[in-house]
Amino acid sequence: MSKTFETEEDRKREHLAIDLFCKKFLAKWEKLEKYDIDYKITRGDRVCYVEVKGRNRMMANAYPLPVAARKMVKLVDKKKPAIIIWACYDGLIYANIKDLESTGKIGGRFKEREGSSNDQEYMLYFDKQDSFFTINN
Repeated sequence: MSKTFETEEDRKREHLAIDLFCKKFLAKWEKLEKYDIDYKITRGDRVCYVEVKGRNRMMANAYPLPVAARKMVKLVDKKKPAIIIWACYDGLIYANIKDLESTGKIGGRFKEREGSSNDQEYMLYFDKQDSFFTINN
């Protein structure tokens, strides 16, 4: 397994993002295991899975939005509705993954970190499209 590079600041931003998202939709969240996707959310008897990605930009300058293809595969494998959220400085950009169109290529971090197996990998990139919605902080 690869080393975890997620910082406390990353975890805090992820937590704030899922709280904001669930507050808007009156849902409850549950953090999943370390090598799974991020969250399972519920609203009544409805279940949805969510991956939260940090995006160190303002929403207006966040595109194209990147995500590792392996994360999208994990979301699809849940066989339930799935949402991806990009947590930007000024709010959230989110979409149901079934509604998205992307392009892909090898990408990620240019300078690989010691102990990481995922710095260079197949990435999906999402240009701005009607399937995206936003929530301001």
